[in-house]
Amino acid sequence: MFGLLNKTPVIGKASTLIHSSSDSLFQFIGTDLLVNYPIWSPEVKELEKLTDGPMQLGTLCRQVRIDQGNRSESTFKITVFDEGTRISFKGVSNPYQCDYVIESVNSTESRLTFSFELLDLELHIKPFEKLVRIAIQGGTETTVKNIKKLIETKQS
Repeated sequence: MFGLLNKTPVIGKASTLIHSSSDSLFQFIGTDLLVNYPIWSPEVKELEKLTDGPMQLGTLCRQVRIDQGNRSESTFKITVFDEGTRISFKGVSNPYQCDYVIESVNSTESRLTFSFELLDLELHIKPFEKLVRIAIQGGTETTVKNIKKLIETKQS
C-alpha cells in the first residue's frame, strides 16, 4: 500500500577490460580477498575471516568500513565461488550483495563486471534514495577502476 513495503534494491554496476588472465584476476579478487579487498576498497578498515580453511563457498567474513565518514560493521558470506569466473557475497547482518563476474576475452585479457546491490533501504533513508543510487554507482565504477589499476600495475 502506497509503496511503503516496496523493497526495490538499489543497484550499481560497472565493467571494464583488464590486461590479465581470468585465473590471475580471480586469484586477486577471490582467493586472495582478505589481502586485496582493503587495497582496492580503502573504505575497508578491518577485514577478518570467521571460518577456517581457504576462501571458498560458505566462508564468513566480518568487515568494518568507513564510507563518507560513516562507520559500519557487517558480516558477509561467500555465496558463489566459481574458480576463474565469479565470486559473490551476501550480507548476513545487513541487506547487501556483491558480485564479481570475470569473463575471459583471450589469454591475456579479461572483462570484470562488478555489481553491488543494497537490497533494502531503511525508512529514514528512503527520501535520499536518488543520492544513494548515485553514490552506489560511483562506488562500483571506482571499484573496477581500482582493481584494473592494481592488477595492471602489478603485472607490469
